[in-house]
Amino acid sequence: MPRLTNEKGTLVTMANPKSTSSEAYRKLRTNIQFSSIDSQIQTIMIASALSGEGKTTTIGNLAVTYAQEGKKVLLMDTDLRKPSVHRMFNVPNHVGLTSVLSSQYKVTEVLRETGVEGLHVLSSGPIPPNPSEMIGSRKMTALLQDLKEEYDVILFDTPPVLAVTDALIISSLCDGVILVVSAGKVKKDLVKKAKAHLEHVNARILGAVLNNVQVPKSRSSYYGEQA
Repeated sequence: MPRLTNEKGTLVTMANPKSTSSEAYRKLRTNIQFSSIDSQIQTIMIASALSGEGKTTTIGNLAVTYAQEGKKVLLMDTDLRKPSVHRMFNVPNHVGLTSVLSSQYKVTEVLRETGVEGLHVLSSGPIPPNPSEMIGSRKMTALLQDLKEEYDVILFDTPPVLAVTDALIISSLCDGVILVVSAGKVKKDLVKKAKAHLEHVNARILGAVLNNVQVPKSRSSYYGEQA
């Protein structure tokens, strides 16, 4: 993938939907849709081996492209340790997923609009003392079943695979996993280790995204970057 935000840090699919970077996301969306002919891919986890690989930016752009296609989309921030989705869409985070799982709020009370038609965000909420236990709880499973009745696509942002067990727990709830790899940043053996961890819990890996690739001008000149 080429770099996915504009110079102001805005998601490129929102700021410049006709750009080649945005087109790369539409291709990713299409590839996911065609990765399984016999069963629907409704719940998708976006993962990375380490932090700082562009996982959250990737999931934000992918969520926007699904919504632009006319899907009803929910982006869930299940990184209950270092959440960031709320900042990307400039929504509050004083209540969120953890508030629902701790029975303080109903999910309908904490869903946030994003300014993109059809796209809602469920932010992490206050950081709990027991993130893994919350993610792996029966309440989480029941919540997801309810949300699947309301949304066409649900995307999960998670902590890095090699950092904590949370991502592995979430992967068991999802139809598929996309592994984001930052070009030139992460060693190949760490990517293989993350992949092995996911496979060990029977996660279905749909594919990988090579992120932050510098695309030569000759390859991006067909459509052109439109400001």
